[in-house]
Amino acid sequence: GVTRLLLTRIPFFKEIIVSSFCCDSCSWSNTEIQSAGRIQEQGVRYALAVTSRQDMNREVVKTDCASARIPELDFEIPAFSQKGVLTTIEGIIDRAVAGLEQDQPTRRETDKEVARKIDEFIGKLRQLKEVSSPFTFVLDDPSGNSFVENPRAPQRDEALVVTHYRRSPEQCALLGLQVDARPPDAAEDLRDEVLQFNTNCPECNAPASTNMKLVQIPHFKEVIIMATNCDSCGHRTNEVKSGGAIEPQGTRITLRITDPSDMTRDILKSETCSVEIPELEFELGMGALGGKFTTLEGLLKDIRDLVEKNPFTLGDSSTPSRTGKLQEFLGKLQDVKGKGQAHFIMDDPAGNSYLQNVYAPEEDPELSVQRYERTFEQNEDLGLNDMRTEGYEPTATSGR
Repeated sequence: GVTRLLLTRIPFFKEIIVSSFCCDSCSWSNTEIQSAGRIQEQGVRYALAVTSRQDMNREVVKTDCASARIPELDFEIPAFSQKGVLTTIEGIIDRAVAGLEQDQPTRRETDKEVARKIDEFIGKLRQLKEVSSPFTFVLDDPSGNSFVENPRAPQRDEALVVTHYRRSPEQCALLGLQVDARPPDAAEDLRDEVLQFNTNCPECNAPASTNMKLVQIPHFKEVIIMATNCDSCGHRTNEVKSGGAIEPQGTRITLRITDPSDMTRDILKSETCSVEIPELEFELGMGALGGKFTTLEGLLKDIRDLVEKNPFTLGDSSTPSRTGKLQEFLGKLQDVKGKGQAHFIMDDPAGNSYLQNVYAPEEDPELSVQRYERTFEQNEDLGLNDMRTEGYEPTATSGR
């Protein structure tokens, strides 16, 4: 057969997806609906007092997780017992009658008493369609995506009562929503949210915005990634800050580059980290390039850009002898990125830098991590010598 899909909007409600199936062989057809939006913040309950034939023609959106009740007959269509449907109140009753009549021939043969009671109940349902006496139609949907038409919209309908409510934990579990009984944690909210604050572009000083995200690096710690994008001049930059305190010891990470696949290792270089490549007699001091969260190849590219874009090294202000040496250095740096072998050393006195261990949690034969005690000069650079974490509160003077 053929299934057709239609995205449509119901006035004063929302968008839904209507799917219709038709079989050319046996002429069987079926329709169902799905909500085109998300699960709402609250559940919804519609209670309609049906008093006339016009009320039977009201449009109804009933999702598969909604239940329908008629208290006067003690009748209920449970949740998830039918597919979602776009119909009328009369259509819902007709579907209920068709469902009850489906197995009646078999029941008349096996259990006549049950079949007789069901026939009586079907007769009561059909009498409801005549609206000889008023009855109440209740539609309860924990997802908040069901709907009963108000023909007077946007004015209030006295016969229709709409109630929004907070879902119970059982209803949340029925919808597949995770329920956390613990109070919300501000730190957890930060991990799931991208914060944004206004700033100025460092290139053109135009108003720009900076995005900030708290990220957990596997087998390491949390870091704060900040990215700035200027719509005026197109300048883009990113920076990484450590999300934790300064470690008790410094860290010296040494990687022996033996394969081009090493270029894909993740690197967190903090502002306090220096980089050294002994084979190239190259050393990048603390604070250069700022904090970076990238790959080894990305960091080497930033080093190359740092050299090439400096007018005093390769620009008009440079000397021919210096230019030749730097061009030779850039060639060797390119060899390291390709097929050359070298040692890549990261020395961070604060202990907040990281180089990915591709064998984690096992040991990496090409990677060594050495922890050491900081010297007085390193503590001075980090501002730790004058930092007091205990006994800094002034003592109260007696008599005052």
